[in-house]
Amino acid sequence: MRTFAYKGFDAAGTARRGLIEALDLRDARGKLAERGLMPETLIPSEAATTPRQRGGAFKAETRAFVYRELGVLLNAGMPLVSAIEMLIQSPELAEVSNVLAGVRDRVRDGAPLAAAVSEAGREVTPLEQAILEVGERSGGLGEMLEKLAGFLEEEQRLRERIVSAMIYPCIILSFALIMATIMLGVVIPSAGKVLMAQSRVPLPLLTRVMMHVGQTLIWILPLAIAGGAAAVWAMRRRLRGDADYRLRWDRRLFRLPVVGRGRRLVAGLRCSRTLAVLLRGGVPLVEAVRLAGRATGSVWLGARVAEEGDALRHGRSLAEVFRRVPILSEMLPAWIQAGEASGSLERMLESGGDAFQHRWERFITRALGVMEPLLILLIGGFVLLVVLSIILPIISMNKAMG
Repeated sequence: MRTFAYKGFDAAGTARRGLIEALDLRDARGKLAERGLMPETLIPSEAATTPRQRGGAFKAETRAFVYRELGVLLNAGMPLVSAIEMLIQSPELAEVSNVLAGVRDRVRDGAPLAAAVSEAGREVTPLEQAILEVGERSGGLGEMLEKLAGFLEEEQRLRERIVSAMIYPCIILSFALIMATIMLGVVIPSAGKVLMAQSRVPLPLLTRVMMHVGQTLIWILPLAIAGGAAAVWAMRRRLRGDADYRLRWDRRLFRLPVVGRGRRLVAGLRCSRTLAVLLRGGVPLVEAVRLAGRATGSVWLGARVAEEGDALRHGRSLAEVFRRVPILSEMLPAWIQAGEASGSLERMLESGGDAFQHRWERFITRALGVMEPLLILLIGGFVLLVVLSIILPIISMNKAMG
């Protein structure tokens, strides 16, 4: 049985769309005819996804919801195929119903859930595939699905915290740039010309400087925006095509004063949380270390972790492995060593993740606490210069007329 997506009309001429299960296209047309429906389009469900769906509708938030609901249904004793069918009927998942129908068909044909989900969208990570495979092999798929959902939800909260932290500075900087362009490029030159025409008094040095800056800004700003966009495009293209350059660039980001500190904390947080989930699920240690390195979000760091993780096959301890990884050697090996000594490695990794979480929150709070007054001082100083450049000519004109 396969799932087909259809669009058509009923006997009253009302537009209808939905999914239908059939052996082939001919069987699907016959079933629709029995329901009194005339299909306009009838295609397999996996081919019915829109470009937006193929590009990102099966995002992390949606996958977390699917994993959690599926885990609850499986823990309640429902068969896997029936649980997926119930999710397909859920109104909250209508946007990805075609994707879920394709997963159901693959599972019904005998494919593992991990393979079916990995084919559902390019957003599905190797970490998710590994956890699903472990759940299927161990017989605890429902429990592993709920743990995976919790992990994705935690990652989503972390991502939202990063985005939220950048919203305020971006708004302030954009406002300052727009205001600078208007004041320097329009207001001050117009006011200077009016004052010179009325009083014929030479303009003060500050006013002349601000006028020149404004005239230059009018020409340079569009070129700077175009040049910046071209540079970003070229950079992204090179990062996609040159693996060595991508590794070098990723490593440089860790050396930046503020951004590098934040990346180190996020990498430690993701690595410890991921490793705890994988080890608790029964993933082999070498494979778990490799996946945890990829979960950091850093190409260079993931390669270093995988390289050092091979030494586990020769008897090296996990703490020694992470001590040889530059970014993760600051704090994580101490938690791992304590966990190996006490026999509770998963619990200590989770505690390490909590410690990284607290340090990350303190870092964001302090960074914003410093950034906000600096932005206010910069904007206030700019406004002061603009006001002085307008007031000084007026004072000079009053003195000349007096």
